[in-house]
Order: sequence, then C-alpha cells, then structure tokens
Amino acid sequence: MFLVNCDDIAPIVKFIKAVFLLFQFVIPLGLIIMGAWDLGKAVFSSDDKEIKAATGKLIKRAIAAIAIFFLVLVVNVVLDMVADSGESVIKCWDEVS
Repeated sequence: MFLVNCDDIAPIVKFIKAVFLLFQFVIPLGLIIMGAWDLGKAVFSSDDKEIKAATGKLIKRAIAAIAIFFLVLVVNVVLDMVADSGESVIKCWDEVS
C-alpha cells in the first residue's frame, strides 16, 4: 500500500475539497437560477410554446442539479469510508479540514 505523509499533500487535498464544495452547491444553484430565469422570460412573453419549453428546461436543469449534488455527496461518503480502512492517501482526505 502506498503510504504518504498527510502534511505533504494537505494543500492538494484542501484544494480538491474546495472544488467539491463548489461543485456541490454553486453549480446546482446556478442551474436552478438559470432555469428559473428562462421560465420567467417565457412567462412574461405569454407564449404557451415558450412556457412549455422553458418548463422542460427547468425540469432538466433541476434534475441535473440534484444529480450533481448527490454525486459529490456519494463521492465524499465513499472516500470517508475508504479513509477509515487504513493508512493511505485516502485517509488524508478525512484528516485534512
């Protein structure tokens, strides 16, 4: 098994955790805001076709946002479970805040 000093890779792990946090919250929020914006524009245009298309886009974006949120959550849970199994690079994931 590959052993590593967690202090050596702490900056890398912190960066990856920050990217995961960004993916988990900012991207889904952005997708939902963009979908709501499109739906708002369609409602103000009073065109039924545009409203239906914008509603479909909003639903697809909401599903994508939920999928991204839970994908990152699942990766974090799996890494936490693997980190408990022994000394490795993955264990540093749990130790670095």
